[in-house]
Parts: sequence; structure tokens; C-alpha cells
Amino acid sequence: MKRKEGRVLAVDDNIDILTAIRLLLKQHVEFIHTTSNPEYVPGMMNKENYDIILLDMNFTKDVISGQEGFEWLKKILEIDPDVVVIFITAYGDVEKAVKAVKAGAVDFIIKPWQNEKLLTTISSALRLRKSRDEATQQRLKQQDLSATLDQPFHEFIGNSDEMKEVFNIIQKVALTDASVLILGENGTGKELVARALHRNSSRADDVFISVDLGAISETLFESELFGHVKGAFTDAKQDRPGRLEIASGGTLFLDEIGNLSLPLQAKLLTAIEKREVIRVGSNKPRSIDVRLICATNMPIHKMAKENRFRQDLLYRVNTVEIQLPPLRERLEDIKPLAEHFLESFSKKYKKNIKGVSAEAIKKLEQYSWPGNVRELQHALERTIIMSDSDFLRPNDFILSSQELNTEEIEFNNFNLEDVEQQIIRKVLSRHKGNITQAARELGLTRTSLYRRLEKYGL
Repeated sequence: MKRKEGRVLAVDDNIDILTAIRLLLKQHVEFIHTTSNPEYVPGMMNKENYDIILLDMNFTKDVISGQEGFEWLKKILEIDPDVVVIFITAYGDVEKAVKAVKAGAVDFIIKPWQNEKLLTTISSALRLRKSRDEATQQRLKQQDLSATLDQPFHEFIGNSDEMKEVFNIIQKVALTDASVLILGENGTGKELVARALHRNSSRADDVFISVDLGAISETLFESELFGHVKGAFTDAKQDRPGRLEIASGGTLFLDEIGNLSLPLQAKLLTAIEKREVIRVGSNKPRSIDVRLICATNMPIHKMAKENRFRQDLLYRVNTVEIQLPPLRERLEDIKPLAEHFLESFSKKYKKNIKGVSAEAIKKLEQYSWPGNVRELQHALERTIIMSDSDFLRPNDFILSSQELNTEEIEFNNFNLEDVEQQIIRKVLSRHKGNITQAARELGLTRTSLYRRLEKYGL
């Protein structure tokens, strides 16, 4: 048996009207409460979460103007902005109906009503209430997520000059609607950048929709991005909006955009340029308003030169470009990141771990982190789960030996000065000439490294 849905309150000074409504609706809704005195409504609403309120437009003050009903409508919506209010009056006309809707009511029933008409109105009102509840829940989740993540960039942590520059760009670009292209290796935090841009934008109260283009097959691309209508293909059982349509008013994050084939790139470019989509199986264009943020770990500029990525699409998606450095190029961020993950996972797994030893941090800094920050996060989580001590030490971390920054170097001879020179060259090359990072990996001060560079003429 189908469960009855709908919590209804009917407010009318005519007892016979209330009786008729109660007898009709009790067969169709979860429950129906009634009152002939509108003064009781605030108290009843505080005790019960009503979906629909049927409100008489005229009480005792003014029999036909409906002004008293409008005053109560305002009070009701102040208590619960999402409740669906339907006016009831024996003196209905188009002018009052329009005024009622403008004031916040959703419909207008004229006494005496037809039962089928009233039931249809109630059914539509319940669907509206459900959609309002879902929208409110989504908004609250988004606000909760934003409150949790804004610290100021949550797990997007870094004290290095490279990361300070990234934070600076985010703050400058976020308040604009400029398209942003985020480049970086897997695990560097491209989606975190996209979310930071969204949370600090004028669209922060609207949706953030993330799409992994690398996980969408060519055959499903149009349906996923543009939507489809019922019957467009075998499994299209109903109309469905695409991600571009759902994200309208908010931010759309297209991850792994470099994976798109040239034909799909052309379709995406058309939608971006026209700011509209056409659902699969339809010929009706639908306007969209999205802030576009894209990301890839592929050499997209090189791909554009080789005609593997459309140059015109590249211009569209990278009004501003953000390059995320790999973790191995910002070793000074390993310590604050490790401490952050330690605090987070210690709470999650109820461990009383006080810190990470300096020796353990040094070990972490000597690892190449091919999986970047995501791999560091997983390493801390695994270590914390397995640890029985109150301090994390080097031996607690199990790192793949083949990934340690100790690649074998073929030495021409074993003269210590020649060996030292080759190692310095190798480390400098890996860090692209960054003296601070090279000195840290070599276990030297910057001054000591400069002295050796001068000694060997490097």
C-alpha cells in the first residue's frame, strides 16, 4: 500500500469549510489539521512542519478585500519560507489571484471548489514543497561544505613561494567570471583549486558541479554534458538535464579536458560560445550561465601545436591559467601538510599521536612523491592506522624504495670530488636549479651548497 504523503494545515473561519476539507483530504494526505482562528497558526507551525497551508483570504476585518489573508501570508512565510501556501476565497478574481502569487502564494482556490481540482492542486503543491526541501538541503550542504573547507583553502596548504603565488592568483581571479585552466600532475590538488575559486566567487551560494571527462565515454558525452529528452535513445526513460544545464548559475569544473577527442571538443566549444545547449533528441536550445573551470595533467599547449587540441577551445577555457607545482618541487610544504593530515586522521581514527619527528619529516622530504599531495595524504593515513606509538618516526613510514630520491647514478670514477659534483648536478637538474630545494635534499645549507657550486664552477 502506498504511503500517504503531505502534512496539511487548513485555516478558515467557516467550520463547515474546514470539515469538508478534512473529510476530503484525510483519505489522500498523511494528516490534515484545521483551525478557524489564524492567531493559532504560528504556534501550530512551531510544533509541526507543514508542507501545505490552505489559507482563507478573508476573515472578520474585511469580508471581501482579502487584506487580512495577505497579512497572515506574510507572517507564515516569515516562519517557514518553503511552506506552500494556497489561498481559499469565495470572492476570487484574476486581480486577487495575481496579487496572491506575487505576495508568495502558489495558487488560488475559489469556493465552492471541485474536489478533483482541489486534489490536483494539493498534488502539485506537494511536488513543489519536495523540490523546495531538496533545494534547501542542497544549499545547506553547500554551506556546510564551504564552512568546513574554508581554512582559508582547507587541505590546499602551502608555505612555499610557489603555493603563495597560486593563492594570490585564486584571490585575484575568484570574484570574476573568467574561465580558468588548471594545469598540474595527478594529485597536486586541481579540484581543490577549482573549489576554492568557486567558494570565493559571487556564485558561491549556487552549485559546484564536477565532471571527470576522462571517465565519460564518447557515446555518453552529449547526454552527460547536454542532457537528453525522453525516447532520444533506448534507455532514455525520461527527460534529463545535462551537467551544463544543472550547473547553470554556478560553477562547472571539467577535469581531464585534455582527454576529449577533437569532435567532442568542437561540440563543447559550440555550447560555450553560444551559451546554450540542445538536449539529445531535441532541437530546442536552452540557455546556460556557467563559470567554467577546466583542468588537465596533459601537455595541452603542446597538444594544441600538434593539432591534437583545438586552439580556439584552448583560448576559451584559459582566460587565466594556474600551474600547480608537483610536491617534489615544494619540499618545504611537506611538513605543514604532514602535520595537517596527522591532526585530521588522528581525530578520525581516535589516535593520540602527538607529532611527526624531524627524522621522519626528512625521510618524507627525500621521497619523490609521484602521486603528489594525494599520495602523501594516503601515506599519513596508512601510517596513523598502523601506528601504536605517540610519535611518528622514520621506520613507521613504508615508502616504495624504487620511488625514493636516490636513483642510481653511474659514476665515471670514484674520486670523491667527482662523485660529489655529479650528485650536485643531478639534484640541481631535478629541482630545475632551485637552490633551496636542492640544498634541502642534499642535507646542506644554502651557503654550503653555494660554496660547492663555486668550487666546482657549476
